[in-house]
Amino acid sequence: MMYSCSSNKKSNMETKKFEFYTEYNQFYLSSVGKDFDTSKDDMESYQKDLDCRLGIEKGAVVIFTQSYGNIKGEIEVLKEASNKTDFHKYDHVVEGGIEVKSGELQLLDCPTSEIQLSFSLKPGKYRMRVYCSNFKSVKEPDLTHDSDDDYYRIEMWPSNDMKRKVLKQYKSYQ
Repeated sequence: MMYSCSSNKKSNMETKKFEFYTEYNQFYLSSVGKDFDTSKDDMESYQKDLDCRLGIEKGAVVIFTQSYGNIKGEIEVLKEASNKTDFHKYDHVVEGGIEVKSGELQLLDCPTSEIQLSFSLKPGKYRMRVYCSNFKSVKEPDLTHDSDDDYYRIEMWPSNDMKRKVLKQYKSYQ
């Protein structure tokens, strides 16, 4: 795992970089450890999560990736929402919310839900924006390749808005 710091006046913490192996084209952010359920009662709900690349669960979110395997990215907690609106360098941008009750946020792999990154976070509701990039580097979304270089930047800030909203839609999952 890699960590990196950068200073940002709007930020509550340094930027935390991550790099780890995950399967099934997904990873999780959780305030409840492994104690969350990502199963869906109907295929339509699952497909909507997949298309939006973000599933919102109680105490956790599922981030759907382009690659199957090595994942890279960074996460930063901001004091307020980013005013970034130019998304041309990103393939997909989505927002959603998570309630952090435990005072800790964990980044978990799939399917073992091993903790890849953990940090303290004041309990409360947070909005997150996930910027996804480099999707074209992924040769096959269901196989691991060393050349896969998709990247996920996650920004979070205090907010009561928990609804999912796609700001830029990727044209195809494959």
